[in-house]
Amino acid sequence: MQHTSAKKVIVIGAGFAGLAAAAGLASEGYEVVCLEKNEVAGGRARVFNTNGFVFDMGPSWYWMPDVFEQFFAKFGKNVSDYYELVRLDPSYQVLYGDQEVLELPASMPALESLFESLEPGAGTQLQKFLKQAAYKYEVGINSLVYKPSRSLTEFIDPKLLVDVLRLDVFQSMAKHVRKYFRHPKLIQLMEFPILFLGALPENTPALYSLMNYADMALGTWYPKGGMHKIVEGMVALAKEQGVEIRLGEEVQRLELEGGRITHVVTAQGKYEADVVIGSADYHHLETKLLPQSFRTYSDSYWDSRVMAPSSLIFYLGVDKKLTGLQHHNLFFDEDFGPHAAEIYTTPAWPQKPLFYVSVPSKTDPTVAPAGMENLFILIPVAPDLEDREETREHYYQMVMERLEKITGQEVRSHVIYKRSYAHRDFIKDYHAFKGNAYGLANTLRQTAVLKPSLKSKKVKNLFYAGQLTVPGPGVPPSLISGQVVAAEVVKEFAPQNVTLSH
Repeated sequence: MQHTSAKKVIVIGAGFAGLAAAAGLASEGYEVVCLEKNEVAGGRARVFNTNGFVFDMGPSWYWMPDVFEQFFAKFGKNVSDYYELVRLDPSYQVLYGDQEVLELPASMPALESLFESLEPGAGTQLQKFLKQAAYKYEVGINSLVYKPSRSLTEFIDPKLLVDVLRLDVFQSMAKHVRKYFRHPKLIQLMEFPILFLGALPENTPALYSLMNYADMALGTWYPKGGMHKIVEGMVALAKEQGVEIRLGEEVQRLELEGGRITHVVTAQGKYEADVVIGSADYHHLETKLLPQSFRTYSDSYWDSRVMAPSSLIFYLGVDKKLTGLQHHNLFFDEDFGPHAAEIYTTPAWPQKPLFYVSVPSKTDPTVAPAGMENLFILIPVAPDLEDREETREHYYQMVMERLEKITGQEVRSHVIYKRSYAHRDFIKDYHAFKGNAYGLANTLRQTAVLKPSLKSKKVKNLFYAGQLTVPGPGVPPSLISGQVVAAEVVKEFAPQNVTLSH
C-alpha cells in the first residue's frame, strides 16, 4: 500500500519574501505554516491606523509592476484581483530650494524635453541610456535575479557571459551616468534610484541603471488604499493556497538532530519541520537561533558586511491641506556629497541630510480624514548609530523647517499626530542587524554568489530568503527571493513523503 503525507515547511517571517515562498510551496503540495513575530503581516511593509490616518510603515514606492504581475500569474491570478493600481503623474518631484522644482513627468516625450531643457542633446542621450538600461532590465530582472546564486556555474552560460559584459557589471554607476550626461541635476536624477540599493554610485555596478529603466519607462505606481494592500493580497493568496499564517508568534529556538532542524519552537507551541525557510533577519536567525557549530558565517564575517542605510522616519497627521507637495517628493536642497559620506564612508548622524517626503493623501483620500494630509518623512542614515529621542527631535525640527521654508507654508503647528521610527525600532520589531532598514548594500563585492547563501551550509534543511540574501534589498527583489527559495526547496525536497508498506 502506498501512503503519502505532505512535507511540512515552516516559514519564519511573513514579509514579502516569506509570503512569496509560503504561497509557492503550498501550491506545490507542501503543508506550510508561516510564523510571524508581529501582530500584522508584511514585515517592514506593515501598516498602522490612528485617528483616521492610515500609515504605511515602510516601502512607499511601487516600481517594477511586471515583477508583481509575474508573481500573481504563477497562481493563475492578476494583480487586479487583489488591488487597484494608479500610475502617478508626475512620478515624483525634486525640490532644490530657491523656488526651483523639477517634476518628473510620466510620459516619455515630456521627460525627454525636460532633459533637453537642462542640457542640449540630453533628450537623445536619455533615449540611448534607457535603451541600454532596458536590455539590462530584461536580462537582469528576467534571468540573473531569479538565479539562486549558489555556485558560479549557474552563470557559465555562453550567452550570459556575453550579457554580463554588456551589463556593465564591472563599471560603476557613477562613471556610466557621466558618459551620457553632464548637468549636475541630471546626474543626480539618474543616480537617485540606486540609493535604494544601499551604496554609493561609485561602488554600485552600472548594471543597476536597470533601476532608471524601471523608474522612467515602467513608471511609478500606487496601490489604492496604500502599499499594505499588496501584503493583504499576498496574505489572501497564500491562504487560498492553504498556508496557515500565525501572527504574534515569535520563533524562540530551533531543535536540531543529525544536522537537520526537526522542530521550530515558539512561546505558543512546537512545530514539526521537514524544511525551514528563514525569511526573518538572516543574522538574527544564525546568531540567536542556531548553536554556534551550525552557523555558516562568523561574527567577523557579519561585521565586515557593507550594510544598506537605516532610516529615521516620521509619520505625521496634518490637519490641513498642503501646497507645493506631490505624492513623492525628494528634497535635494543640500549637497549630497557630505550626506553620502556620513552614511557610507564615515558613519555619523548627518549635518545636512537630504530627505524624502511621501504624501499619499494627494493620490488617495482614504489614508487621511477629509481636508487633512498624511505625511511620511524619511532621512537615510548610517546603520548602527546611537538612536536617542533628542537626536530624532533635532532632525524633526531641521527637516520641518526646510520643508516649511521651501514650500512656503506653516506645517508644524498643524501636526495633530506624530510618531518617529529609527534604529532601535528596526531592531525591536525586525531584529534588524545593526538597525538596518534595507538589508545588505548591492556593492560589487556583495553581488550574486558573494551574498550570504540562500541555503545553510551546515543545516541540511534550512534555507534563507529576504533582504540579506539574493537578490538583494527592495520590495521586488524580496518578492523574487521568496520565489527563488521555493524553487530550490522543490528541487531538493519533493513535496510528498512516500512510504511503501504491505
